[in-house]
Amino acid sequence: MPTATAPTSLRSRVFADLTPLRTSVHYRRLWTGNTVSWVGQQMTALAVSLQVYDITHSTFSVGLVGLCSLVPLVVFGLYGGAIADTVDRRTLGLASALGATAMSVVLAGAALLHIRQVGLLYAVVALQAVCFAMNSPARSSMIPRLLPTEQLPAANALNSLTSNLGLMGGPMLGGVIVGWWGYQAAYLIDVVAFTASLYAMWRLPSMRPDHEPGPDGARPKRASVLDGLRFLATRPNLRMTFFADLAAMVLAQPRALFPAVAALWFGGDAKTVGLLVAAPAVGAVLGGLFSGWLGSVRRHGLAILLAVAAWGTAVAVFGLTRNLWLGLVFLAVAGCADTVSMVYRSTMLQAATPDRMRGRLQGVFIVVVAGGPRLGDFLAGSAADLAGPAVAVVGGGLACVLVVLLLGLSRPAFARYDARDPQP
Repeated sequence: MPTATAPTSLRSRVFADLTPLRTSVHYRRLWTGNTVSWVGQQMTALAVSLQVYDITHSTFSVGLVGLCSLVPLVVFGLYGGAIADTVDRRTLGLASALGATAMSVVLAGAALLHIRQVGLLYAVVALQAVCFAMNSPARSSMIPRLLPTEQLPAANALNSLTSNLGLMGGPMLGGVIVGWWGYQAAYLIDVVAFTASLYAMWRLPSMRPDHEPGPDGARPKRASVLDGLRFLATRPNLRMTFFADLAAMVLAQPRALFPAVAALWFGGDAKTVGLLVAAPAVGAVLGGLFSGWLGSVRRHGLAILLAVAAWGTAVAVFGLTRNLWLGLVFLAVAGCADTVSMVYRSTMLQAATPDRMRGRLQGVFIVVVAGGPRLGDFLAGSAADLAGPAVAVVGGGLACVLVVLLLGLSRPAFARYDARDPQP
């Protein structure tokens, strides 16, 4: 028996821990459905951008696609979290997934009927973002109800793997499918892909939030966004997870500079930009594939601080190198560090938050994840215009490390956070 189990134990400490998929049939369906539908959504995102450019021949018009998605994510992220803390999360997840499916049907129908209206595409993208803002808090809040606390790091590593593989593979598949069979084919495949998510949601048990009764014994009818923000304001460990993420995404986000960096540092072209964009995603995927060790770490706060500092350091060193392949390695290291940070931040958010508040804090998570990198793009672009790309990249990375150090010194209890006794 010992010789038979040792190799499995070694694999589980190195490669992604599949225990959540083996032990919970509901989580397995949810993860599989989300993986399939996420790839389809990324295919659709690329197809919409290509179609907008095909109609307008304007890169500005293509850029507006991202704005149409960002604004609803920020506006409805908090609201979606409050709804997830009010109604049955299974019902909300099913309804929002149905809404997203309907939007893909609209895109496919418009493409089949040769309706070339950019306004329609913008409206559909905005409504898709609303559906995502409603679906994501509900889905994320379900996971702690489906799995024991000790399996949450493994589950979040698997979710990270889904996200990054979709971001890498979805656009590639979308480009091939649009090139071979047209926009309608990509949209129709997305419709079919959504059935996996719908089926997973349909098979889940009821997931009503676990609210505490009020003084009169009645349960609250509606969860308040402000109550969620007040709760976060009084929970220092949870606040620190958001501060650490903002330090990385706002101060050390170099992606807006990749076109200039590709030309000025490496004498490259659009293909070089593609390599720079892909490198952090490759590192993130590798971080997910080799994430088995994450479950053995108990000091999640310290791990977050170290991972974010590693991100900032890797970005700063990338800004010093002028060798393309070496630069890609450091960007991949940054992507891997980001995966580690995301796994522990998500785990702390799920484990240290009472069930009645999980939806609202996941809504805050969406706002930070959606808005932080965009603010980082603006900051990096402005700094590069004033002082040059090298100063912007290196200075941003060092600023990230400095802020993380100050955060750790200002809240020593965060570094001592123990997963065996999660305190918000």
